[in-house]
Amino acid sequence: MKKNFVQELQWRGMVHDVMPGAEEHLMEGMRAAYVGIDPTADSLHIGHLVSVMMLKHFQLAGHKPFALVGGATGMIGDPSGKSQERNLLDEKTLRHNQEAIKEQLGRFLDFDSKESNAAVLVNNYDWMKDFSFLDFIRDVGKHITVNYMMAKDSVKKRLTSDAKEGMSFTEFTYQLVQGYDFLYLYQHHDCTLQMGGSDQWGNITTGTELIRRIGNGKGFALTCPLITKADGTKFGKTEGGNVWLDAERTSPYKFYQYWLNTSDEDAEKYIKIFTFLERTEIEELINTHKEAPHTRALQRRLAEEITAMVHSKEDLENAVRASSILFGKSTSKDLKQLDEKTFLDVFDGVPQGQISKKELEAGLDMIGALAAKTGFLASNGEARRELGQNSISVNKEKVKEDYLITVSDLINDRFVLLQRGKKNYFVLVAE
Repeated sequence: MKKNFVQELQWRGMVHDVMPGAEEHLMEGMRAAYVGIDPTADSLHIGHLVSVMMLKHFQLAGHKPFALVGGATGMIGDPSGKSQERNLLDEKTLRHNQEAIKEQLGRFLDFDSKESNAAVLVNNYDWMKDFSFLDFIRDVGKHITVNYMMAKDSVKKRLTSDAKEGMSFTEFTYQLVQGYDFLYLYQHHDCTLQMGGSDQWGNITTGTELIRRIGNGKGFALTCPLITKADGTKFGKTEGGNVWLDAERTSPYKFYQYWLNTSDEDAEKYIKIFTFLERTEIEELINTHKEAPHTRALQRRLAEEITAMVHSKEDLENAVRASSILFGKSTSKDLKQLDEKTFLDVFDGVPQGQISKKELEAGLDMIGALAAKTGFLASNGEARRELGQNSISVNKEKVKEDYLITVSDLINDRFVLLQRGKKNYFVLVAE
């Protein structure tokens, strides 16, 4: 094999549990492994990225990765780590989500290669949809005892929690359905390894048990740690919710900013997990960062690598340019290169005031723009004083009291950026 897959994940901090014999099994030749993703949305978020990175490392090591989109299991809902039952989705929505997810996975995994280890996308709805309930409980259910299922942590936690609704039979059967997926892939694709987050260990080992009891074979399990943040807040969440891979849900600028703002401790951990940089380069980056942490070299490299990988180099360049507008020396030309969404992202939370385009056609004087028409500054006198002290900018360019704001100043034909000093901004919105 090209690499020892298990050792590669171990130094990156991506192994929580691994079944005995798995490493030796993988070193014997090309193997197939899968990760399951429930298509509950038409985009992956960064919480999914760890398992996607595992699949990519698996392919880079010379093995064959399977990405399983859980059309069937998505209709049920996995109780692992959940306190409430999930909303169930119809087939049309699940199919739409599957196609969107495949497109995103294509940025990481090679589905089109002529090589024998080209990635494969499968949907468990395709083999579960014609499986009758009676057939399932006869052919699968009888091989796993209720005692075995009740012993799983995901089940015990729900049954002993204070939640009034308890756990539905639907959720209780989830581990059997996921276990059958592993058996099916074992029987039809010679898939011998399932990977996932550490909360999936119980579901995965149900699959290895079915392979042993029904398939008379040997399946293996490997899980990665659930990613946490050093400050105790949830990884992948912001005030606006999940950090998505879809640019329409989370813009490349906000995506870049999320990684740029990670703590030193988290950046040291994340750069191993979320990039494909080699060990020596990562160790050099960590050492450089420790010598001069104020430069945030580690966070910058992390943000650059992952933004270019998930989006594109062009999106990364735009995100870096947008970041420099708030924190660096930028010009009116830089501002006018921003698209409307990125502009609004950069100046999210900055006070706004409306102005009519007709006023701009005639020319808006600076006193009106700063005080009388907008309230950005408290009074006309303060506006004159600040202008006299050369502390006012329009679209990042210093202006005097005699400057007139016109339609030629509009960014995206809608916005004018006013600024006092280094950090006080105000956005004029022309309607």
